[in-house]
Amino acid sequence: MSERFKELPEEKQRSILRAATEVFAKYEYKKASTDLIASKAGVSKGLLFYYFQNKKDLYLTVDEYVKQIITEGVADSRLLEISDFFELITYASMKKLQILAEIPYIVEFSVRSFYSDKEEVSDDLKKKTREGIERNYKQYFSKINFHKFKDGVEPTEIFKMMIWMIDGYIHEQQMNNKPLCLDEISKMLANWTEMFKQIAYKEEYL
Repeated sequence: MSERFKELPEEKQRSILRAATEVFAKYEYKKASTDLIASKAGVSKGLLFYYFQNKKDLYLTVDEYVKQIITEGVADSRLLEISDFFELITYASMKKLQILAEIPYIVEFSVRSFYSDKEEVSDDLKKKTREGIERNYKQYFSKINFHKFKDGVEPTEIFKMMIWMIDGYIHEQQMNNKPLCLDEISKMLANWTEMFKQIAYKEEYL
């Protein structure tokens, strides 16, 4: 995020970021119009690029903004108290999905950015996603009881697989123009959790 943009009043920052999130959610990166973003934000295109170096810089700033909204909504005091690996994943996933279901354009943008390929921003997004997964794992799984896992089972691999399954489900719902049904996802998560527990946990912890 540029220093010039940070100097704006918070409400003006949110106005620009919300407008950009909406446009980038509706259109693939190449077709997303900065003219439309500027119009929705109530600023001139010239002023928009006074705050951001280019379209790519704006997009990556929006990506950080969306991730911040999700992180702030998920990382509450309850999350930091959980010591069971699968309970933590389930809790964090449902909190994230609740945010995606409630805030307009967040889910569409998240899907587009996660599956971005062969675009100007794709490599940066993939790098940020990898770094984000690693950072979140280190931060939020510090109190987990890993003694429950069988020898030879790598918890980080289980974590990645569950994240891929959840994000894949979101993508499928989005592609089929279906809303996120939290009750349905909760049941699916419970099934996936039980399946992975059988694979990963020692018998005394099942």
